[in-house]
Amino acid sequence: MSKIPALLTIVGLALALTACASSDTPEATDLASAPDAAYSECTAPGAVSDAVDVTGDFGAVPTVKFDEPLDPSSTQRTVAIEGAGTTEASGGSLVGASLSVYNGTTGATVQETTYPTSGASETITVGATFLPGLVRAVNCSVEGDRIVTVSTAGDAFGADGAEQLKIAAGDSVVFVIDVISITNLADRADGVDQPTVPGLPTVELAKDGAPTITIPDAEAPTELQISTLKLGDGAVVADGDTVSVEYTGVVWATGKTFDSSWTTVGPTTFVTSQVVPGFGAALVGQTVGSQVIAVLPPSEGYGEAGQESAGISGTDTLVFVVDIVGTAATPAA
Repeated sequence: MSKIPALLTIVGLALALTACASSDTPEATDLASAPDAAYSECTAPGAVSDAVDVTGDFGAVPTVKFDEPLDPSSTQRTVAIEGAGTTEASGGSLVGASLSVYNGTTGATVQETTYPTSGASETITVGATFLPGLVRAVNCSVEGDRIVTVSTAGDAFGADGAEQLKIAAGDSVVFVIDVISITNLADRADGVDQPTVPGLPTVELAKDGAPTITIPDAEAPTELQISTLKLGDGAVVADGDTVSVEYTGVVWATGKTFDSSWTTVGPTTFVTSQVVPGFGAALVGQTVGSQVIAVLPPSEGYGEAGQESAGISGTDTLVFVVDIVGTAATPAA
């Protein structure tokens, strides 16, 4: 099982590429597991990526030819079409893209997204949410770029492969990506401080914005509690939006942090309808720039099953502090 954030699943191709089945209760994992190098430096071109023959117009399904098997010693990235955009993607950027994916070892087409005349088919965060090879592909790109990236197995599915995608252990992967939009997100909520609600956990922020959550000496609430700590003046999060956030989650009973996006570079991106109920409810209707605290009883979180891998039992109440730094309509499948 590949690494994904606690409570989160990613829409569309990105979900498939993380090799995780969609579920109401996805596994919690360590977000720091993806290599920082995937988004802290630009990936250079090489003889292998240069040799991938890609034709066709930007914004249309490409024709891709290469002599398999491709076996690069390191992931390589070639710009097939240079865009005219001036904003460069970097750690934390939100990249709207259309893309095609191929098995570099067998030459087989893995998946192609739609290529609309406007808008994007996928939203990729330059950060640890996705496969390092996919992040390397879009990092350092500008709007209008068509990127050809040949990813090593180590930056893709490694020794596990991805059976549902017909990618065997050790197979390389080819990404051909049209970069449609780039949004560089804020690194934290910047809204106006709001009055605190008595009885809820207290929050202290580090210099970088990371929260420390202190649980009160009291019984956990039995119903969902949501309070705005900072009120932003940005776009309103709609149900089903793709939202970018920084978040920390702790268990009420122990005060222990079970997951936090603050251990990575840049926000985490997901769809509001593809998280546990209380987490989605805490975001819908809020504004970008806001910071929200949410207390989730088991029925609004993982339910009676809990999430053993994260140390969450079926009776645990969860507390999240979430900085909302971006939202957009989810691209149509």
